Amino acid sequence: MPESELLFSEAAQYLKPEDIAQLKNAYSFGLGAHSGQFRKSGEPYIAHPVAVARILVTLHLDAPTLMAALLHDVVEDTDISKIEISERFGEAVAELVDGVSKLEKIEFQTQEEAQAENFRKMLMAMARDVRVILIKLADRLHNMRTLDAMSPEKQHSIARETLEIYAPIAHRFGLNNIYQELQELGFRYSYPLRYRVLAKATKAARGNRREVVGKILEAIILKLKEAKLDAEVTGREKHLFSTYMKMAEKHLSFSEVLDIYGFRVIVKDIPSCYVALGMLHNLYKPIPGKFKDYIAIPKTNGYQSLHSTLLGPFGIPIEIQIRTAEMHRIAENGVASHWLYKSSDADFDELHLKTSQWLQSLLETLSGSSDSLEFLEHLKFDLFPGDVFVFTPQGKILTLPRGSTAVDFAYAVHSDVGNCCVAVKINGESAPLRTKLKSGDRVEIVTAPYAKPNPSWLSYVATGRARSSIRHFLKTIQYDESVKLGERMLNQALLSFNINPDSIPETQWEKLIRDSAVKSKEDLLAELALGKQLPAIVAKKLVIPDESSSGELTTGPIPILGTEGLTVQFAKCCRPIPGDSIIGIIKKDSGLVIHTNQCTHISISQKSSENFLNVTWGKDITRTFDAEITVTAINKQGVLARVAAEIAKANSNIDDIIMATENDYTHMRFIVQVNDRDHLSQVMHGLRHIKEVTKIRRNE
Repeated sequence: MPESELLFSEAAQYLKPEDIAQLKNAYSFGLGAHSGQFRKSGEPYIAHPVAVARILVTLHLDAPTLMAALLHDVVEDTDISKIEISERFGEAVAELVDGVSKLEKIEFQTQEEAQAENFRKMLMAMARDVRVILIKLADRLHNMRTLDAMSPEKQHSIARETLEIYAPIAHRFGLNNIYQELQELGFRYSYPLRYRVLAKATKAARGNRREVVGKILEAIILKLKEAKLDAEVTGREKHLFSTYMKMAEKHLSFSEVLDIYGFRVIVKDIPSCYVALGMLHNLYKPIPGKFKDYIAIPKTNGYQSLHSTLLGPFGIPIEIQIRTAEMHRIAENGVASHWLYKSSDADFDELHLKTSQWLQSLLETLSGSSDSLEFLEHLKFDLFPGDVFVFTPQGKILTLPRGSTAVDFAYAVHSDVGNCCVAVKINGESAPLRTKLKSGDRVEIVTAPYAKPNPSWLSYVATGRARSSIRHFLKTIQYDESVKLGERMLNQALLSFNINPDSIPETQWEKLIRDSAVKSKEDLLAELALGKQLPAIVAKKLVIPDESSSGELTTGPIPILGTEGLTVQFAKCCRPIPGDSIIGIIKKDSGLVIHTNQCTHISISQKSSENFLNVTWGKDITRTFDAEITVTAINKQGVLARVAAEIAKANSNIDDIIMATENDYTHMRFIVQVNDRDHLSQVMHGLRHIKEVTKIRRNE
């Protein structure tokens, strides 16, 4: 029977006759659109959309989804437009097709950028209609099944993308069967040699395992019958990719991984799950710390089961999963359970709510990401939700990826809480914001109205939502600061030509904005601060100085307050502090970098270039600055403590310390926080009173 007839026959098991008629209409349209097109394997192209639709039939998806699956490549690979599909098959089908289609007609600078933008568009469509991702996953699954026709390089590239993105998305949506097949195929083409070796070893060991599995299975069934439980018990063979990952992560040999036996127990209701657990713990001893209750606290994708590892006969580890039939359906089909089993069950409602919340979080991430590559980075962070369950002070449970910190928790509560967090209490005890959370932690975030995100948070947050929110906030703040600094820089350049900045007519500004290909005056000023344009050149474009103008600087240097934020950076090579003679260098995309005038990293040519900016310290500076000093002392017990105490006595904080011992001396390099040169002198003067200290110098 042709594949198309199998599709119609399988779909007719649950769809109405009028739905089948529409499906046949879509097939005929797709057949005509793809006429003359062939796959790499040589078969007619229409075979691919039909195979994708057949995968979706196993999930009992509705007619519009199956029609979209049959048409999902016509916009991308033929002259058919989205409007034509909408007119013939309806807006819903057209939107699904558009969501799945790639962006072939848009030119990107790199292949990575094109791939990232494809994911961005697909996930935006998915956030509107989850069926988009179901079609895309089925599309990827069939492509993986037929990957042999591709070149080895293409096979490896597609397989890696599958393992990194598509398989985790399938897992995130609870589509267990698709998830595991994508993993197996991804493993097969990413690591072909390892795959073949493991497959051969597993096949060879299968016969020896059969007898052991049979005996354990019989013992479990007899034990459950004692409790009069009506249970379905099956043995679970590990998938090759799961075996490989366990070997890699836990540094186990193949025999050690294979000696773990898995069984699944399916019972009629939740109380029976716990009765079965008690009976099996009575049959074989449970291994401490190897029990997880995903029924009381489900995974983010809706998965529910009891997991326990037991010590079986001859010391064999046995992994047990216990669940109800309803839980098993969700475990196998995830969000597709909505179509596969029409139900108003609370479990399904909860699953759809969690899915909706994750999709909403995706939309928030999209709005906070300025480019596709950044969004794809956020997405990868969110695709592997671990088993970390933490509590708010009110007792609400939040699920976070493994490795999440207190900052991730704050942003999970609300972006405003994250932006204003200053401290955290974990289980009633104060802790650093970078502390990684553990399941069961009770977390309380302390906020302050004038607090703002710290760029250093980006180095340890684990969720895409936190990362996106922090970057969005910093970019917004940086823009405002850049505009202000850019205006000061341009004003100085104009005054150097004896031109009053307020005298520039609006028409000149409008012309300059058009010529500079920026959207507004503010954007132009921000570019000045970030070094993308030079103040002197922009000033010359704005006005032509009078012949009488001397061209000499008639205004003072730009004052630096230290509160300009990201647009002004203080060079780490010389670490300038108030009181030092300073110069400014404009670096492209980095803004204004402040050095000391004596900094050896600044050449004479740089000081005379257009990138040089005349700067000075402003008045009433209130913040502290980092200064670096090296203290050499006789290597005696307690000398570090005395040095640290003396620094604290001078009202200075130690931000970092590096120590090295040479013969009888210890060299301690401190980064201390001081107000200005006078304050640093006080710190160094106090250290000279320590008798073990032989030398102190500032590193510039």
